[in-house]
Amino acid sequence: MKNSPITFVVAGVLAVIFASMLFTFQVRQTEIAVVTTLGKYTKSISTPGFNFRLPWPIQKIYKFDNRIQYFESKFEQAYTRDALNVLVSVYAGWKIADPKMFLESLAGDFSKANKGIEPLIRNAKNGVLSKHLFAEIASTNIAQISIANIEREILDMAKEPIMKTYGIELKLLGIKQLGLPESITSKVFDRMRAERQTRVTQFQTEGEKQARIIRAEADSTANKILAEARATAIELAGGAEAKASEAYKIMQQEPDLANFFFQRKALEQVLTNRTTLILDKQTPPFTLLNGLFDNQTIKTNN
Repeated sequence: MKNSPITFVVAGVLAVIFASMLFTFQVRQTEIAVVTTLGKYTKSISTPGFNFRLPWPIQKIYKFDNRIQYFESKFEQAYTRDALNVLVSVYAGWKIADPKMFLESLAGDFSKANKGIEPLIRNAKNGVLSKHLFAEIASTNIAQISIANIEREILDMAKEPIMKTYGIELKLLGIKQLGLPESITSKVFDRMRAERQTRVTQFQTEGEKQARIIRAEADSTANKILAEARATAIELAGGAEAKASEAYKIMQQEPDLANFFFQRKALEQVLTNRTTLILDKQTPPFTLLNGLFDNQTIKTNN
């Protein structure tokens, strides 16, 4: 039986596919590959695309996820600088930075990687917390708390040994959970209450100080206003006395005019209200009304 052209085409396609599987491999966007030749490291490839290779078992390809991986530590006890113990768990994000070291130290196993970096992160966490006071972790005074600084210090301390040991770059780290053992909870609460009372006393002292300053300023302003008012009153009184003195001089020169003025003023004051008076016509200051009325009864309606 003769082979048809279709058979040759199919055989050719299969041969091409088989050859591509033997002599090429693909690296995806999220992957990094390590090539070994006869069991020894040859190269690392992080650029996505197709690459040529020698067929297995001459060359072997290891592919790893190149995205950030998640790690979370256990909820463990640590001591602060003032000898108080706290329960802390941290989380971290890591990424393969040296594929060769990662393969050789951990056989490319991600679960082994998390187990390997755990003691290094624990040592860094304990070392950093031992340098900080408990009040920097939990306090009634927000200004004292420096969780962000503590997280950054743990990251910096753990980063180098993890990189040197496993070829892993620690990208981020943070404190996930904080707790207190039951044995010291009451002591911590007593200390926090004492800190709060200290701050209350401080606020009261500052408030009283400000109140004294405000009262002193108010008294100073009031005294200044009163002094200015007294000065103005003295000035006005002096001006009035000067004018009165001038008026007296004029009246001394014209005694009849002065007498008329005083009688007129007295008459105005007497006749201010509704009044009925029965007086002699010659009674000052009513002598000014002589000739205006025929009888001796004067009625005023104001």
